[in-house]
Amino acid sequence: MCGIWALFGSDECLSVQCLSAMKIAHRGPDAFRFENVNGFTNCCFGFHRLAVVDQLYGMQPIRVKKFPYLWLCYNGEIYNFKQLQKQFGFDYQTLVDGEVILHLYNRGGIEQTASMLDGVFAFILLDTANRKVFLARDTYGVRPLFKVLTDDGFLGVCSEAKGLINLKHSTSLCSKVEPFLPGHYEVLDLKPSGKVASVELVKFHSCKDEPLHVACDAVEALPSGFDLETVKSNIRILFENAVRKRLMAHRRIGCLLSGGLDSSLVAAVLLKLMKEININYPLQTFAIGMENSPDLLAARKVAAHIGSEHHEVILNTEEGIQAIEEVIFSLETYDITTIRASIGMYLVSKYIRKKTDSVVIFSGEGSDELTQGYIYFHKAPSPEEAAEESERLLKELYLFDVLRADRTTAAHGLELRVPFLDHRFTSYYLSLPAELRIPKNGIEKYLLRLSFEDSNLLPKEILWRPKEAFSDGIASVKKSWFSILQDYIDQQVDDLLLEKAAEKYPFNPPKTKESYYYRQIFEKHYSGRSSWLPHYWMPRWVKATDPSARTLKHYKSAAQE
Repeated sequence: MCGIWALFGSDECLSVQCLSAMKIAHRGPDAFRFENVNGFTNCCFGFHRLAVVDQLYGMQPIRVKKFPYLWLCYNGEIYNFKQLQKQFGFDYQTLVDGEVILHLYNRGGIEQTASMLDGVFAFILLDTANRKVFLARDTYGVRPLFKVLTDDGFLGVCSEAKGLINLKHSTSLCSKVEPFLPGHYEVLDLKPSGKVASVELVKFHSCKDEPLHVACDAVEALPSGFDLETVKSNIRILFENAVRKRLMAHRRIGCLLSGGLDSSLVAAVLLKLMKEININYPLQTFAIGMENSPDLLAARKVAAHIGSEHHEVILNTEEGIQAIEEVIFSLETYDITTIRASIGMYLVSKYIRKKTDSVVIFSGEGSDELTQGYIYFHKAPSPEEAAEESERLLKELYLFDVLRADRTTAAHGLELRVPFLDHRFTSYYLSLPAELRIPKNGIEKYLLRLSFEDSNLLPKEILWRPKEAFSDGIASVKKSWFSILQDYIDQQVDDLLLEKAAEKYPFNPPKTKESYYYRQIFEKHYSGRSSWLPHYWMPRWVKATDPSARTLKHYKSAAQE
């Protein structure tokens, strides 16, 4: 996890522009480099490093003697770099996994490069010999990337939008800073002036398609067919493989553990594999919640079962409320459910950074979207419509849960790893018949639970624990975090303000006081950039005005049972 930043064709002095690069310093607390491009005085790279692999030669932009005309700035982890080296006979000059991008590009161009990378990535690749700039981002946008391209060819690229919004240029940049689309690469011509012109934007991978890099995966061909035993076995094999490949790190590994199904499965498989490869330190797991909240109690049970070194962070009301503005600034969104769920994750990440030496943090993001874990899936009119909704949610992850997971951890210099979003695991799960993937017997994620039922990885009551909304799972039995937030915000936003919300904010107008409160804070930091969020996250097939599962009829919190 790092912070990348680059400019091409800047009219302003680069020493002034580079102040913008410091806006993402939190992403790489270990080192910083600012480097001009030879022959192009108005082009430069900025890089903030979190050293997870190759402590000696891991600085960027990466340049190697074999390809003196290539410059690479990337944020991510490429899990199959050793397999690709073996398959194509690449001669690496560093231990940095991202070096493989240079070799793949030299061998087969940008299309093959993007398609053959098994991992999470956002990168800027400059080829001065052919006068090309390439941008690319992984399938689900696990690693963030923003860009601004003006009509006169000035290009700015950054891990977070906050590194671009204050750039100086002769024309306005305001409306043009936008997220780079996941699963795409862009080709741009580099002119002698340092300015660029976009040539094409190409989608190189869809979540349903089996990725090209399967050809050099550690797990070979799986048994075909959709009989239940075969499917369950394949799910276990691929999920374990997804966790195993993510063990690549020279820094300590930890795991977020809410006590829900997803994070518990990740933690259990992770600890099992760490033992198998003789990692000689205990796995630290981390939970956050108010005193005696459902998540804390469930996480405690899981940690005891798997034998992790467990840490609990007690959330107090005042701390949670005080964090709201910092969280919105970090997230760069005003989406209601994203902000609610981010507060706990932001505070637990803060604790991990201050109190422990864990840096590489595993988490359960992506499972709800992939395995139909949201409670509203019970209301799907048909298995086919549920399958379509699952794909829609996966395509939009970069706007919601993946954004939350990246920003809340990156704000504290941690690197997130999300095995549920493994390319091969997701493409296999999405290839299963729609009927197999829907909730059954009133239980969401039925197939995933069933696949691990006989594994003894988790206690039965955790494996079959119903879905908790994150903001509710961290609540105390006496009063939910949801209710506490509502009470506080009710005093901050006047009824009259809400009545006129649509006049003040015509795009995505706030419908509740909570939504209005978040929007005010967002506009304070990112005025006029409401289009970064195309729409609010809301459940489908139900008449909902609030995204919380708590408002749906099917939902019963532990406190109500």
